[in-house]
Amino acid sequence: MLPSWAGDTILRIRAGRITRRGSVEMDWSNTIDAEIAGCSMQPIFAGNTDTTLSQENRTLGITDVYTCFLPPQADVMAGDKIVYEGKEFQIIGEPRKWSSPTGRVSHIQVQLQRWSG
Repeated sequence: MLPSWAGDTILRIRAGRITRRGSVEMDWSNTIDAEIAGCSMQPIFAGNTDTTLSQENRTLGITDVYTCFLPPQADVMAGDKIVYEGKEFQIIGEPRKWSSPTGRVSHIQVQLQRWSG
């Protein structure tokens, strides 16, 4: 369980599955959503936030990167989307499980990215 300061609630969005021509595909029109409480969303700055400018110095797009720490029993996987404060993020890579020797601070860590513009 994460400490009491992990007070963020996120919405996990997972694509449903559909079979087409013998292959299982993601179906984003039929999602499986779940709220997950007890999380901590932390922005990553240090060169990971990127702003794209036009020749006239107008902002064309912004890439936003976060690390999210979730309770150890959270149901998240690569390919899921996370909504936090009305913004939709994509999970980058596989979720990482961290186990503490005492179990008191065990958690799952995911990297999130959002692009807007």
